[in-house]
Amino acid sequence: QVQLVESGGGLVQAGGSLRLSCLASGSISKIYAMGWFRQAPGKQRELVARINFDGTTNYLDSVKGRFTISRDNAKSTVYLQMNSLEPDDSAVYYCNRATIPLPWGQGTQVTVSS
Repeated sequence: QVQLVESGGGLVQAGGSLRLSCLASGSISKIYAMGWFRQAPGKQRELVARINFDGTTNYLDSVKGRFTISRDNAKSTVYLQMNSLEPDDSAVYYCNRATIPLPWGQGTQVTVSS
């Protein structure tokens, strides 16, 4: 079964950037839409960015123009480039299939200080 391992989080000042990576232990066939999700304390997990099988992307309104999702199927890796980070972006970030999820990984913590 595919396992997902997220990395790249950390503590950054507002306005800074981070690049998250998600490595799948098995193949993330290009037929699957993949997504980055986040969950802040006391809030529900939300889909932040999605990349479809054809390479098209969709973003949460609040991150449009700041975040970019990409994928490298040959490396079974999905990336999230986050620029102009804001304190409200602070959360644990997870990757998963955008539709029917696989077992969730441990996530990676992103903390943005003001």
